[in-house]
Amino acid sequence: MALAINESNFNEIVKSDKLIVVDFWAEWCGPCRAISPIIEELAKEYEGKAVIGKVDVDSNTAIAEKYGIRNIPTIIFIKNGEIVDKTVGAIPKTALVSKIEALL
Repeated sequence: MALAINESNFNEIVKSDKLIVVDFWAEWCGPCRAISPIIEELAKEYEGKAVIGKVDVDSNTAIAEKYGIRNIPTIIFIKNGEIVDKTVGAIPKTALVSKIEALL
């Protein structure tokens, strides 16, 4: 299951030496709901290799503001505390897998 990332655990999570994949989403967002099952699948498939989580932008505005999230879904890829890639909008699982594999 994708990790629920919020303002209280975010800083600790991004300190991980693993690849961090963060899905910025909201309950009311149709495309966010469309990719949610994909994010959950990826969390299972990459367990132990990458940290895959979700940030609800309505409940965690400070994180969304910090990373300049203007549109959702936005998925950011963090490695060693730095953003190394980013996607905006719903994209297919194959594209996400390709990005993750390239960054592992």
